[in-house]
Amino acid sequence: MNILGISAFYHDSAACLVRDGEIIAAAQEERFTRKKHDESFPENAIDFCLKFGGITRDQIDHVAFYDKPLLTFERLLETYIDFAPRGFRSFIKAMPVWLTEKLWTREEIRKRTGFDGTILFTEHHESHAASAFFPSPFESAAILTIDGVGEWATSSYGVGRGNQIALLAELRFIHSLGLLYSAFTYFTGFKVNSGEYKLMGLAPYGEPVYVQKILDELIDLREDGSLRLNMRYFDFASGLRMTNRRFADLFGGEARRPETAITQREMDLARSVQEVTEMAMLRMANHVHKETSKKHLCMAGGVALNCVGNGRILRETPFEKIWIQPAAGDAKASRQGKARG
Repeated sequence: MNILGISAFYHDSAACLVRDGEIIAAAQEERFTRKKHDESFPENAIDFCLKFGGITRDQIDHVAFYDKPLLTFERLLETYIDFAPRGFRSFIKAMPVWLTEKLWTREEIRKRTGFDGTILFTEHHESHAASAFFPSPFESAAILTIDGVGEWATSSYGVGRGNQIALLAELRFIHSLGLLYSAFTYFTGFKVNSGEYKLMGLAPYGEPVYVQKILDELIDLREDGSLRLNMRYFDFASGLRMTNRRFADLFGGEARRPETAITQREMDLARSVQEVTEMAMLRMANHVHKETSKKHLCMAGGVALNCVGNGRILRETPFEKIWIQPAAGDAKASRQGKARG
């Protein structure tokens, strides 16, 4: 059986070919177009995977897409209504691409691939969980996924056994560890969904002087790792920016303009949000161990690319081994077709 996995239309589009439960080929569209984080339909990546696997398009048995666009559209509409009229400009900007492209993903896949068989849509965090557990070396493990947002979920945990996964609980939008990190990425002058690694790399040069301010004002972080964001300081739910004037006032001035000099403030902000993120990751992992009693942990989602936090989970939680999806962000979500047995 040949299964083609696809991720597209947001960032890091990719494709993957799975044959009888084994990953045959996987590729990210940016490698062919040379457009960093290319979000377009991954035609080149699909062609590569099929050629590498020695099959034609009419030999594909199933196509799997990495999220459910209708659920994401539902979340967007409910959020715009909740924050109306503040989100009107963002709403006007978002609707054309949704009404002409994203809501017609099934039809777009058929048109671009010529495939007329079954197209499967999995929830975003199910894709993350599957991509983490199924390629792992474990027959049984806990699963933890953390990212910005996929449909409604912003993090989830569950258990994998053999060729089955079961997600047990999730944290929902607008409360998101990944979006907190992206807000600081934006405020320190880096590009969201692209520059988070720069923020992590900047952190060792700073001091954690803003940790308590973040915990007091921006995030209510509970012992089990669940959290609530104080939306008085954020604009991502209703506007075209991640943060607002209150956020700038809290940290002593406007956001850094991209490509300008990095000051000690940006270094300290990076270090501070990195420490808060590690704190949240550790609490989440400890809670997952408590709930699942598993020896091993599999992780995926954009926050699972935070290697410093991952190292602390390995050293400071009861898990004996952890396995992180190498392409833990959305490019890997196309690989969710793999299943044992």
